[in-house]
Amino acid sequence: METASSRPVAPAAHTHWLTRLNAGDWLFAIAIIFGAGAAYSRYGQMMDTYEDAILFLHVPILIGLGWAWRPFRLFAAAVAALSLTSIWFYQGDLARAEQVFFLKYLISSQTAVSWMSVFFFTATGAYWIGLASRSDSAGRIGCAMTWIAAVMGTTGLFVRWYESYLLGPDIGHIPVSNLYEVFVFFSLITALLYLFYEGRYNTRKLGAFVLPVISAAVIFLLWYSFTRDAYQIQPLVPALQSYWMKIHVPANFIGYGGFAIAAMIGIAYLLVSRGRLASRLPELHVLEDVMYKAIAIGFAFFTIATILGALWAAEAWGSYWQWDPKETWALIVWINYAAWLHMRLTRNLRGAMLAWWAVVGLFVTTFAFVGVNMFLSGLHSYGSL
Repeated sequence: METASSRPVAPAAHTHWLTRLNAGDWLFAIAIIFGAGAAYSRYGQMMDTYEDAILFLHVPILIGLGWAWRPFRLFAAAVAALSLTSIWFYQGDLARAEQVFFLKYLISSQTAVSWMSVFFFTATGAYWIGLASRSDSAGRIGCAMTWIAAVMGTTGLFVRWYESYLLGPDIGHIPVSNLYEVFVFFSLITALLYLFYEGRYNTRKLGAFVLPVISAAVIFLLWYSFTRDAYQIQPLVPALQSYWMKIHVPANFIGYGGFAIAAMIGIAYLLVSRGRLASRLPELHVLEDVMYKAIAIGFAFFTIATILGALWAAEAWGSYWQWDPKETWALIVWINYAAWLHMRLTRNLRGAMLAWWAVVGLFVTTFAFVGVNMFLSGLHSYGSL
């Protein structure tokens, strides 16, 4: 006889995702919509159709990101508050950067980037102390310092964007036009991607591996800034005076950030697979999963960037592909990671080979990123060292 306890229980109805949103989620969405509207009302007359589309496309993207990754909301609020405060202190006069205390020492573009550098170095040390001493407190400090560094660096880029327009309407441009600016952007993207994975996998142990590559980028950034005065805002060269730059370059460096994280996680994987730090780092399957997801998201954005670059080339040079050294090495990078994903997904390849492949891939990517500018010349020579 069937009893009540033995009867199958009907599965609970799935609640619609909208019903799971709380008041904070909706307030964040309203703030993003309001901010986009305010930006358009003030600067809309200076924007073309493509820039309008980019602005309004970011509204659902940022809202979705804030809903899916709630720490991002506080990050966005902090960046907005600091950037708007800096703009308010300027009052339309670039000379105030040396006259106002908060601009001179805290939130002008250059000082904000300098603070970003300090906090990234501090975070790197804290993460390593946490790994060496098994200290959760040091790991939490490293995480906090990484968030603060990301806030200061992002504020620096936004303020630099504003400062470029203070120099002149014909000089103003999005700050991803030279090696100084893209190294800042790379550092920020890599840090934010890492912080996402850190929260998703609930482990701070990998910061000791990822933060050094960010610190290395910051060291190059500081060297480049001090030896070449690269922090100076310069007018765009004609080849970069295009709306394509606003989407091609950021997509490219999201790809680079994903590849950098995968390489550093690959090093952690190789150490754990050899019994080193195995008791202090996540298990191999976790490391492998993070490595795969970092490459997957990096490859997706790098593919988009490559397509956009071809469209930009067709507009600027009359051909989608010129076999320019930068284009050739971008193709090599794309093939490398396409093969990595193919071997993992269709051949079910796992283990140390993929980890080594990810590590070597970082050297390939670094040459495409910096080496081409140093040693080869071509249509992209405007980005040379």
